[in-house]
Amino acid sequence: MATKSYPSPTMAQTASDRRTTVLFTAFEPSGDAHAAPVIAALLQRDPTIRIAAWGGPRMRAAGAEMLGITAEDGAMGLAGLAKIGLVRRVRAAAVAWAREHSVAVHVPVDSPAANFPVVRALRPLGVKTVHLVAPQLWAWGGWRIRKLRRRTDLVLCLLPFEQEWFRSRGVPAVFIGHPVMERRLDVAGLNAEAVRLPSGSPRIAMLPGSRSQELHANLRSLVGTFTLLRQAHPQAECVLVAANANLQQLAHQLMPSMPSGLHTQVGGLDAVLHWCDVALNVSGTVSLDVALHAKPMVGVYRVSAPSLVASRLLLRSPVRLLPNIIAGRRVVPEFVPTAAGSEAFAGAADALIRDSVAAAEARSALRAVVQRFAGHDSGFEAAAFIDHVRRGGGTEVGALDSVVPAARASQTTAARMASP
Repeated sequence: MATKSYPSPTMAQTASDRRTTVLFTAFEPSGDAHAAPVIAALLQRDPTIRIAAWGGPRMRAAGAEMLGITAEDGAMGLAGLAKIGLVRRVRAAAVAWAREHSVAVHVPVDSPAANFPVVRALRPLGVKTVHLVAPQLWAWGGWRIRKLRRRTDLVLCLLPFEQEWFRSRGVPAVFIGHPVMERRLDVAGLNAEAVRLPSGSPRIAMLPGSRSQELHANLRSLVGTFTLLRQAHPQAECVLVAANANLQQLAHQLMPSMPSGLHTQVGGLDAVLHWCDVALNVSGTVSLDVALHAKPMVGVYRVSAPSLVASRLLLRSPVRLLPNIIAGRRVVPEFVPTAAGSEAFAGAADALIRDSVAAAEARSALRAVVQRFAGHDSGFEAAAFIDHVRRGGGTEVGALDSVVPAARASQTTAARMASP
């Protein structure tokens, strides 16, 4: 997807930009979602900061000045040469823009393969780098730690174990929490929504992913899994949640004849998770949504046989589904990555349906995973750290560990002064 042109600044803007401009780059809808609350928190913290971005609609709504649209839903299908071309265009445009506007901090959001070339181009200009979402070097590609060490001032980690992993390897890092885990569930509202969903039993949520390639890789096996479960449990009902209308349409294109009892809808993820007894979900952030609801799940991600062999050589973590990684053990069944199919997935799901003790243990373990994130506000904390780096603050452990307490104290003082 082509980037959009940006207007030339006025002389007054150029003068006021110095040391106050923060540039975000995001290349996926997930990055757009991660960046938006941070942008809003930065502007609330200091309205004089100028925030420019290549990203998506959520970043625009949060108050960023958009230099290009690179993270909307339509960008999900970009691959190969198209993706390389997009990254090259953003890199060249970012260098030109940063030279003109004296960017203080660049915040690359997730997507390290796309963002690293932009980082490499901006750092010679004296632009500091704060990575929002840590590259998953702990899972594979640990040799890249040297490159990250050269190309970052600070890494903002969304998973609790990442801070120590990076710090022990000489990379400044802080755990800021995860926006998914900070959501407060409106149980009364979810109860009201859930009564409109199918009333059979068991109730199954199907979450096939937020990217078209994930549906291509996993949907048929997931639908086959429900078909087998329906044979074992004739009253079973399933709701497939599509992230957007385009993905719902793709699901029906891939599976023109959905089995009886399988319904599709766009959005409404929390209501479906509140309603369900067990979830069938593609590996990814959505597994944290399922954990937030403490619902037993079967995590899957199908790959080809050659890719499976390669993954076994590259992946270092003994578990690959996020709740299991955070727990440090297998608390829910996972097939990530796998060449297995519906029979294996259905067997794992059926065991959770039939064994109430196993299901209760999974729910308890997932609640413990969620507790690891308690007390954090990722948007507020990320904004505090980005502003700290922008102002020239140190990134040694002592300096970093004092940033959030100081920000909270300042917030409390401001609230007291504002109260009548």
